[in-house]
Amino acid sequence: MSSNKVVLGVLAGVAVGALAGILFAPDKGTRTRKKIMRKGEDTLDDLKDKFDDMLETFQDKFEDTKNEIEELIEKGKSVYDDAKSKYEHAKKEVKY
Repeated sequence: MSSNKVVLGVLAGVAVGALAGILFAPDKGTRTRKKIMRKGEDTLDDLKDKFDDMLETFQDKFEDTKNEIEELIEKGKSVYDDAKSKYEHAKKEVKY
């Protein structure tokens, strides 16, 4: 199970637990609704932060992979150019 799924599961569990605690608390309806709204906003902010972190991690990994691929392409071109040069040189030396 990935760590992102675990984090989202924990946050969802905390949100449900907090909501249940607020609903069963002996407060007036208006205070309870305000508490629910605050908890909902806090949970939403936490989820947004986690999503932003996950997106940033994905972008970093994508950029790293892209750079590695570009390096491999450059190495491949260099090997190809060297082989082509050696072939052309050998072709000039060996005359049929």
